[in-house]
Amino acid sequence: MRPLTPLAALAALAALAALATVTACGGPTGTEASKGAKGTVTVRIPDPGNAGVLARGKKDGSLDKALAAVGAEVAWTGSAGPFAPAAQAMNADQLDIATGSITSGITSLSQSPGFAFFTATDPDPVGEGILVREGSDIASVKDLVGRKVAVNKGGTGEYLLLKALARAGVPADKVERVYLRPDQTAAVFNAGQVDAWAVWSTYAVAEIGSGKAHFVADGTAIGSDNYSLNAVRSEFAEQHPEVVKALYRYLHANSAKEKQDPAAYLNVFTDAGPTAVNGKAKEVQIGFTREGGTVDPIGPEDIKRFETVARFYADQKVTPNKVDIAAHLLDIEKLS
Repeated sequence: MRPLTPLAALAALAALAALATVTACGGPTGTEASKGAKGTVTVRIPDPGNAGVLARGKKDGSLDKALAAVGAEVAWTGSAGPFAPAAQAMNADQLDIATGSITSGITSLSQSPGFAFFTATDPDPVGEGILVREGSDIASVKDLVGRKVAVNKGGTGEYLLLKALARAGVPADKVERVYLRPDQTAAVFNAGQVDAWAVWSTYAVAEIGSGKAHFVADGTAIGSDNYSLNAVRSEFAEQHPEVVKALYRYLHANSAKEKQDPAAYLNVFTDAGPTAVNGKAKEVQIGFTREGGTVDPIGPEDIKRFETVARFYADQKVTPNKVDIAAHLLDIEKLS
């Protein structure tokens, strides 16, 4: 999933640009979009790129087979990316499924959501954290006092930083948050314009794999409750529960296979170019995946941890109030 704002002056433009990427393929919306040839239900999902369960399912046809069994087919719409624009696309009836973190999910839920979450993947113990450059004099979270740390506003990065500071007993206002889009941060980080980067595996793998950076605190050290979640457009779930359940079953079974054999889910379409992971970075990614979780139903213990994140975000003034996340969760095993 795991799914993803620049400086405040550009926030609105960035959101619109990302939304355009998610919905780039265009086409009809609503009931018209969900019905294909001969009554087949079309489920719109962001293109998975070159890695992961959905990428492999796209290539080998196994996802098509699983969906066909319930009278559905997939339409790859735009490309996977930040969850905030994907949430906007679901709200606008331009997307049916998206993956994101509980942290970005909470901020999106604070804005009249038209989606709900139906799966949970445990927080990443080793693939997310506070990244610093090799040779940095930052040896602990407490050393971040007076420093600049890059984060994505309202998402995983801001959560990880705030959570790390709270756990270390460091007041949040003692560290400068620099709000950047994750895909624009690597150059800033490597140029030394920020001292650290609160980030997750999607972007951390390349930095750690290059041998030029390391985590000063990972998800375990931070005590992260940053689950990865799959979201579905609410109306789609109401109209096609059997499709949502089929998609869950596919993701659950194949995420377990990915955990056992991570290499088979990397470089699915190409082992060259900017989307490929090779060398040390590939080893890092394989290690992260083996330590990660699988796609599972949302259980009572998960909900308690979701509520903890929602309360933390309200206490930290990331959201104006505590978001009622429990009102936007689906029990996949009872969906009908």
